[in-house]
Amino acid sequence: MKKMILPLVWGLLLALPSLVLAEEAPIEAPAVQNNLNFVWTLIAAFMVFLMQAGFAMVEAGFTRAKNACNILMKNVMDFSIGALSFWAIGFGLMFGATNGLFGTSDFFFSGATGEGEAWNYAFWMFQTVFAATAATIISGAVAERTKFSAYMFYSVFVTGLIYPVFGSWAWGSLYNGSGWLEGLGFIDFAGSTVVHSVGGWLALAGAIVVGPRLGKYDKNGAAKPIPGHSLPLAALGVFILWFGWYGFNPGSTTTGDTSIAIIAVTTTLAAAAGAIAAMASTWIKYGKADIGMTLNGALAGLVGITAGCANVSPVSAVIIGAVSGVLVLYSVLFFDKIKVDDPVGAISVHGVCGAWGTLAAGIFDSAGFSIKTIMVQLAGIGAAFVWCMVAGLILFKAIDMIIGMRVSKEEEMSGLDFTEHGANAYPDFQTVHFGSMFGQDEK
Repeated sequence: MKKMILPLVWGLLLALPSLVLAEEAPIEAPAVQNNLNFVWTLIAAFMVFLMQAGFAMVEAGFTRAKNACNILMKNVMDFSIGALSFWAIGFGLMFGATNGLFGTSDFFFSGATGEGEAWNYAFWMFQTVFAATAATIISGAVAERTKFSAYMFYSVFVTGLIYPVFGSWAWGSLYNGSGWLEGLGFIDFAGSTVVHSVGGWLALAGAIVVGPRLGKYDKNGAAKPIPGHSLPLAALGVFILWFGWYGFNPGSTTTGDTSIAIIAVTTTLAAAAGAIAAMASTWIKYGKADIGMTLNGALAGLVGITAGCANVSPVSAVIIGAVSGVLVLYSVLFFDKIKVDDPVGAISVHGVCGAWGTLAAGIFDSAGFSIKTIMVQLAGIGAAFVWCMVAGLILFKAIDMIIGMRVSKEEEMSGLDFTEHGANAYPDFQTVHFGSMFGQDEK
């Protein structure tokens, strides 16, 4: 009998906590879903933040060793500057109550209070990493010859003004605003145009103003290759970006539910098709499967699917990605032909493939093909191009007049790591600075 009583007592003691909890009111399903939405949105934001490391590795790998520290500094600072600028001004311009063209409220977290305040923080965090992405796209296109001070100056205006104004047209209703493009039915679920084409067209404006790198074009105007110093770094960057894109696209639901599954699938298929198509294109054209263009093909597929990731089928995602992979190659060749020097292919990957992806979201819309939808998509693409080129050229020209966009010839030849930061990314390797090239003593 004693042997039976002892286990019974222990069983009652162990069961007591669950009996007590059973008497408490259960957490209602809406509260659970709300908490899950917060968790998923913030996890996605953190994944997109990791894309800053991806961009840093891609840009550093595709450029020369003497500019690696400068690339890293720019990617650290565009997020740091962008976070403060977007908190102070950009978020309000993008998501505040609108006057028809941009938001006029919610500056400095001044909007939501009470129960909405927590979501205000979570939504701001998610949108901030998007704003930083738009800014960092520019850094690759103007790499190796742009003043660091100029870079920091324009990062403030990109994240605080240019990106948010267009964002309010397309995404304003996601919070307190409303946009004229989204009112027309513009489809851009995660930002092929809002983030990537905006960054790409601003990169184009910056590359035009700053001009090509020394030695990029010969006396006949033909482009000469300037190889990057580390394809392994570039490849690592692409894998990090690909991973981060699962926060970028599925995370744009800001809802932890089953809808994220198909978005993850379309994202994966487009990226894979983009890489294969770019590889095949270079293989056919040059007789070699080019690693650099294959890496950019994967990114092109990711950019291309970003607009329609939630409203196209898996088969359509493969088509969108494959077209992006071919398009990026010929876009790079086109910009080289017109002497727009883009060391990492940012204009082609983000600007051109972002425009294609936005158009494709209308062409392959699962709701059905509609000429009206296509026209709205073209209107959004055109509005982004015009706004960014006009605002970008004004901004970069103004910076050029005030503080100068470009470093001196001597500084460019020595490398921005040495002249701008007094640093060396690879101190164990011998480097030759500009002064020693001409027999001058280094100081």
